[in-house]
Amino acid sequence: MMVHISVDTERCVGAGQCVLSAPDVFDQDDSGIVLVLEEPADEPGREAARQAGLICPSQAITVKES
Repeated sequence: MMVHISVDTERCVGAGQCVLSAPDVFDQDDSGIVLVLEEPADEPGREAARQAGLICPSQAITVKES
């Protein structure tokens, strides 16, 4: 299974929950806006990305599975 992660940088509030949940997948720029480092290849990484999408306070992260 593969995941595709998209972020809406206009919605991001810079809370950083994504980075705390999945530091191998997400980072923040100098303004605190979410960046996708890489889409995870293993199941633990995919689960962390899914969790980050669920707990994002602004719902700026979308994780689609294929």
